[in-house]
Amino acid sequence: MGPPPRLDLPGRQASRHAGSIAGASRSALASALGSTLEDDSRFASLARPRRIWAIGAIHAQPDRLDVIHHAIGQRFRPGDRLVYLGNMIGFGDRVVETIDRLLAFRIALLAMPGMIASDIVYLRGQQEEMWQKLLQLHFAPDPRTVLDWMLRQGVAPTLAAYGGNLDAGMAAARGGAVMLGRWTRELRQAVAARPGHEPLFHALRRAAYTGGPAFKEGAANDGAPDAPSDGNGWTGNSRGGGSLLLVSSGIDPRRPLTGQGDAFWWGSAAFAQLEQPYGGFRRLVRGYDPNWSPESPGVDAGPVTVTLDGGCGRGGYLVCACFDSFGEMLDLFQA
Repeated sequence: MGPPPRLDLPGRQASRHAGSIAGASRSALASALGSTLEDDSRFASLARPRRIWAIGAIHAQPDRLDVIHHAIGQRFRPGDRLVYLGNMIGFGDRVVETIDRLLAFRIALLAMPGMIASDIVYLRGQQEEMWQKLLQLHFAPDPRTVLDWMLRQGVAPTLAAYGGNLDAGMAAARGGAVMLGRWTRELRQAVAARPGHEPLFHALRRAAYTGGPAFKEGAANDGAPDAPSDGNGWTGNSRGGGSLLLVSSGIDPRRPLTGQGDAFWWGSAAFAQLEQPYGGFRRLVRGYDPNWSPESPGVDAGPVTVTLDGGCGRGGYLVCACFDSFGEMLDLFQA
């Protein structure tokens, strides 16, 4: 299998900001962040990796994923990290195969000397969020409406992949909480019957980040450039502050990182318009554009943000980019 086509890197790259703060160790990072982001299991700290490989929305297209995995596998080295930017399922009907390929590649990478489990991160996207909510549909006040809406958003192939019958689901939704609970329990059992699938869905994170952002609980982006650290938040080393933030669909710059809620997977129109660092992060990367169309660029790099969504599963291609820990894009592939 040959490597996927290499793409030209976008012309607009974030500058590598200089600062006056010396580098800090990983233990210093944990101490500086205290009980805020570093201790929040919803977020994955990547520390200061050699490189980060970020894969955009896959949407159950395992053949395209195989090509990207092959390219990464030839280049991956200990010290690198791999982040899947959510929406690994949905739209495409080869959901089970896709999850199996994710697990197989994880095993292959973890066999490399020096690799640990936390070097590979899976983010929650729209499709994973809807799937989780579907498995809890018996708690919804209007399950028929919720199920109908989810089906129109691309969850139907995932339902079918785990043996779910749409007509039975609609009948259960009409039949009440007990009947619906029985239907969702069968779906959960189907997921659990697939080795590794349930643990992967339980391991989903909201975001991943490198270094240590100048992070304070409740702090949001006010549009002004970040100031040097005053000792309350770590700002990295002489090349700048808390460097790279990876999310599924975006963030709302008006909210602090821990207050984003569902903005991580449903996105915000303000994401692509960001022109200043957010919360100390110099570069923000997402793998899914909620407004994607066949006319969209696929890879869109602005002063602060990068979108890696080639429309995989919707008639387009799968995108993978490689970054250094400060958000500089080093390489770009599509399949």
